[in-house]
Amino acid sequence: MSSPTDGPAEPDERRRYGCHLRALAAVGADDEPTLVNEILQDPDEEMALAAVARHIDDRARLLLTDERFPGWVHTMTGVIGERDFLTRRLTEWTLLAAIAQDEPWVAVEVLTSPDALAALVSQGRTRRVRAAASQRLRQQGHQRG
Repeated sequence: MSSPTDGPAEPDERRRYGCHLRALAAVGADDEPTLVNEILQDPDEEMALAAVARHIDDRARLLLTDERFPGWVHTMTGVIGERDFLTRRLTEWTLLAAIAQDEPWVAVEVLTSPDALAALVSQGRTRRVRAAASQRLRQQGHQRG
């Protein structure tokens, strides 16, 4: 029998999400890829993606200017596979790391939308941006006439 102070039971996916976040926060670097892979096998794909995305944000923030950042990104890229949402998140953090470490970067490198790239080809502010956008379109198999 429940008391009046007992609220409704927490949904199972919320409980698993919390467990995933706690496990990810405590995982060591050696076990991180295995744990992320296990979480991505959760039957609730959206919840699993959200947990891993939050972990990526947390870990990237800690490693942003650390020499281990590129290796970590490489490892995580292999673990997350073809999951576009997580791939974009890692790409954004990679761009931010390049900016934070004052390394050369081109914003066009992170764009994947053919429409956005086409707009840069025709309206990019510099010849370098227009050329990079054009090259990126060709790499994606989109011809510009």
